[in-house]
Amino acid sequence: MVTWSWRYENADGEPVTPDGLPPADTFPTQSDAESWLGEEWRPLLAAGVSRVSLLEGDRVVYGPMSLDPQS
Repeated sequence: MVTWSWRYENADGEPVTPDGLPPADTFPTQSDAESWLGEEWRPLLAAGVSRVSLLEGDRVVYGPMSLDPQS
């Protein structure tokens, strides 16, 4: 079964692990992953994540997508 996940990145595109938050979760569907991000993007941004990419397994589906609402 393929899972969906978010790759957290800094502004330079380097992968990051946000301070004080657990590693990226995996989700059974793209919709679940997108719904979760819609609820959690503010804490991710506050923890140092500048942008995210959605992965299906190891394949990038889309991204990088900025978490900055002013972008």
